Amino acid sequence: MAKPRWHILREAQGLTLARRLPVRFDISVQIPLPKAHKLYLAQQIRQDLWRRLQKLRGFTPVVQVIDYDHGLLVRAGGQVQGAVPKQHVEDEIRALLTNSSHQSRWLTQARLRLQSNNCPNEG
Repeated sequence: MAKPRWHILREAQGLTLARRLPVRFDISVQIPLPKAHKLYLAQQIRQDLWRRLQKLRGFTPVVQVIDYDHGLLVRAGGQVQGAVPKQHVEDEIRALLTNSSHQSRWLTQARLRLQSNNCPNEG
């Protein structure tokens, strides 16, 4: 059986990575990050977000990365089927996004990808 595909919605200022369309943010947290390869950054965050919240029933991750000032604005969260303790889940997402070791790993890899591809549309 084939794996379901991820939707990559490219917009003028960035992109959104989602499993389902239309994109829905029932829960989300935003943080600014330095410039990096948007798609690779979104994929890395999505993987860690899923690992952290995979036991949350009906959760489907969504990550949006857009240009913001001299860096990027990352919005991570997603769709949840059913009732959830919204504040608790958003605190979990915030803890993930603000974790310095995670950020370091994401940005190191995404910047390497940006440099190796030299993709102006992704940076």
